[in-house]
This record gives sequence, C-alpha cells and structure tokens, in this order.
Amino acid sequence: MAEENPKPLNYIPEVILKKRKNREAWALRKKEQFQQKKFQSIKKPEDFIHEYRNQEVDLIRMKRRVKRKLPTVNSNLLIIIRIQGKKDMHPRTRKVMYSLGLRSMFSAVLVKPSEGVMAKLQRVEPYVTYGYPNLKSIKELIYKKGLARIGGQRVPLTDNNVIEQELGKFGIVCIEDMVHQLYNAGPHFKEVVRFMWPFVLNKPAEGLKGSKALFKEGGDTGNREDLINELMDKMN
Repeated sequence: MAEENPKPLNYIPEVILKKRKNREAWALRKKEQFQQKKFQSIKKPEDFIHEYRNQEVDLIRMKRRVKRKLPTVNSNLLIIIRIQGKKDMHPRTRKVMYSLGLRSMFSAVLVKPSEGVMAKLQRVEPYVTYGYPNLKSIKELIYKKGLARIGGQRVPLTDNNVIEQELGKFGIVCIEDMVHQLYNAGPHFKEVVRFMWPFVLNKPAEGLKGSKALFKEGGDTGNREDLINELMDKMN
C-alpha cells in the first residue's frame, strides 16, 4: 500500500490571527459592558418612589410659578435652550417642553415672545435658559447647526436650491434671507421656523453649573438677556 503524501497545514498569516484575537476580545468587552449596563438600568423600588416624589415636587413648583406675573422681555426675538434632563420632570412639564420643540438636552429654538410663549417658559423655567440672540449668533447658529425639515427628514443647509425650492414663494432663496427673517422677526418668520429642525447644540465645556436656580441669582436657568450670546458661542 502506497504511503499517502502528508497534506500541508493551512497557513494563517500572523496579522489575521492578531485581528481575529482583537475582534474576539472586543466582542467580550462589549458583552460585559452590555450586561453591566443592563444590570445598572434595573431600578429598585425606592428609585421609583424617589423619582415619583421629585416629579410631584416639580408639579407643585410649576403651579406656584404660573401664579406669578409673566416675565417681561425687551426683544422681538428669543432663543430658548434646554439645559436640564427629564429625570425629575413631571409629565405635564414635559408636555409643555415638547410643545416648545425642546425634546432633548441642549436643543434650542427661536421664537417670537408672546403671552403664550412666556406662559410656557414660566412653566419650564428650571429646565431652560433663554435670551436675546444677536445677528452674529443667529448667523453662526444657522451656518453651523441649521437643518431643514423636508419630507420628515433632516437635510443639511448646504445648498441654497433646497431653500429656494421650499421658501422661494416667500421671497426667501438663501441662508442670508433666512437670517434676515429670523433676526428681524419678519413677516415670514413662522414659515422659516417651520422649515427648520430645532437646533442641537454642543454640551458646553464650561458655563453651566447644573443648577436649576435662576441665572440672575447665580444659577443657570431663566433669562440671560444679551448674555445668552456668550453661552451660544460656547455651545455652537
């Protein structure tokens, strides 16, 4: 019987072996992180009680705030920035926040101050800060963070043709026209705001203390007036 020739072993390059080993190690780390995160996300009964109590306190404080005189503003334009999360927020407060278009941390919207808007701001005061944006801040905000709302999709404002297609019937054909309408609270302010998604700003490296106290009292929230531009510059 003839002897069979031994078959050579399959050679696997060392580089591939290292990559395989790294992938396996990465998969194990991700699995451990997922299990740890899942374990941490399980709330204890006392966590629910604590959260419920904080939400009830938030509701009581909101009812007290609405009894105050509405805050006055000295501008025809406001920017509102959400700077607090929803952990202690009562569902009624959250509903008002959502009605302003502020669904996530560090989201921002431009609004015309009115009695209705100021009443909403009074309700969500511990969670937002606002003020009077200048022309430079608005222009930088739109150029850096502006997104159009087209067919339910977010579309970057990189092409004036997109603006002309949606807002051309109002005589708005470029970003400069949008800035003009927003800064001057022009006749087509509402159309421009509807055309855009709420801005999503960056978390400021500095400038926020995490305090729900009013800005004029040393905290973070409420009316910053013209000083809102300093915060916008840090978050843009």
